[in-house]
Amino acid sequence: MMAVILAGGKGTRLKPFTMTIPKPLLPLGDVPILEIVLCQLAAAGMRRVVVTLGHMGHFFAATIGDGSRFGLIIDYFTEEEPLGTAGPIRLLQNVEDDFLVMNGDLLTTLNYRELLESHRRHGAWGTIAIHHREVKIDYGVVQTTPDGQLGDYVEKPTIPYDVSMGINVLSRRCLEFIPPSGPFQMPELMSAMRCAGKPVYCYKTDCYWQDIGRFDDYQQASADFVDAPSRFLPSPDSVPCKQL
Repeated sequence: MMAVILAGGKGTRLKPFTMTIPKPLLPLGDVPILEIVLCQLAAAGMRRVVVTLGHMGHFFAATIGDGSRFGLIIDYFTEEEPLGTAGPIRLLQNVEDDFLVMNGDLLTTLNYRELLESHRRHGAWGTIAIHHREVKIDYGVVQTTPDGQLGDYVEKPTIPYDVSMGINVLSRRCLEFIPPSGPFQMPELMSAMRCAGKPVYCYKTDCYWQDIGRFDDYQQASADFVDAPSRFLPSPDSVPCKQL
């Protein structure tokens, strides 16, 4: 199985940390984020990983290597210009029928095998892993009718919503929807396939998931990993994880 890890972002919201270290290589405890991801993917049965690079790309090969210590074959692809979250896919070689595409700056306990199996079971062209979130509103929320009368009044409600985890499964057939040049984003790709009548599914999960985009997120992910590393890393008896 094949996975594509998007690791080309500049991580501007995590400055000054990302001025010297690319965000996916920031440590949780003493383990780089990307190493945790690679260990999980290897345990899930992935064998080939393509890492797309941009900002400080030369650090990745020096830190991660060719993937052999994880039981993986890792190829690196450097974007000459930012191509977005879906644009790099057009340049991949030997794309498998179904493959994973994910951000390299997140911490999760997602079951990748189940995600892939769900994608195949539905015959999907695209599958989006989604996570449930809630936001507490600290004000009274007022809804009005078109003529200005009170429709509803809810004091300090909690609003539920679902978000993309930055983890997707794609069919090779998606390539026909990616423009031949320029940046292209994953939401654009999924929406284009849906508008064309192709099956795009959402995989809902209650697993742990923490996007590491802001300083508070990074602190939380680091604390959670240090508190229980075995929650995120496969069994120590697993060959790909013996080095961690």
